Amino acid sequence: MSTTQAVVLDIEGTTSPLAAVHDQLFPYARARVADWLAGHRDTPEATEVVEGVRAELGRPGASEAEVIATLVGWIDEDVKARPLKQLQGLIWHSGFQAGDLRGQVYPDVPVALKSWRAAGLGLHIYSSGSVAAQRDWFRHSDHGDLSGHLSGHFDLTTAGPKREAASYRRITEALGVPAAATLFLSDVTAELDAAVEAGWQAVGVQRPGEAPGPDGDHRWITDFSELTLP
Repeated sequence: MSTTQAVVLDIEGTTSPLAAVHDQLFPYARARVADWLAGHRDTPEATEVVEGVRAELGRPGASEAEVIATLVGWIDEDVKARPLKQLQGLIWHSGFQAGDLRGQVYPDVPVALKSWRAAGLGLHIYSSGSVAAQRDWFRHSDHGDLSGHLSGHFDLTTAGPKREAASYRRITEALGVPAAATLFLSDVTAELDAAVEAGWQAVGVQRPGEAPGPDGDHRWITDFSELTLP
């Protein structure tokens, strides 16, 4: 890890418990899909979401009721669809602002972020959740505002699917850091594989009690303190 210049982190299962997202954020958004779309009808944000769903379905004439049913179904199935991630981020933003939601991170995360940033490393988040949702998660965390440690954010729109090597190449281009000097931390083997295919370093994170377990030829850790970075 002596050549590492930038660290890119996944959120679910890596910096934060899976349950924090699935048991807190998903139900919060699910319960507000219909009301949010009705309350923001004809706004650019709502129009983008609705048209995005119609495009995904291949049905430009899909009714609002069909769009809502699709979005709710996607939440239940944890589908990584861009229109859904956009809408969730918008709904969650209101929840974070109101104090209804709070980002949860493992205790070792704030310590590591502070240490790595002090060492001159660029720290970035890459998650399926929207950039807006990522920022809210770390700005309103249960360990205070951690956003100042982060230099950038990437999501499905700005980088692409997390299991495709091309997405990591896009991030490399955006960061201006050599691929071989970029370290990716994730709990998903397929994402680690894609990062390595793009020339990155990759380390798996297996938090106690979380699944899936270690797989493939990657190194796996249970805590960020196990990493020795410059």
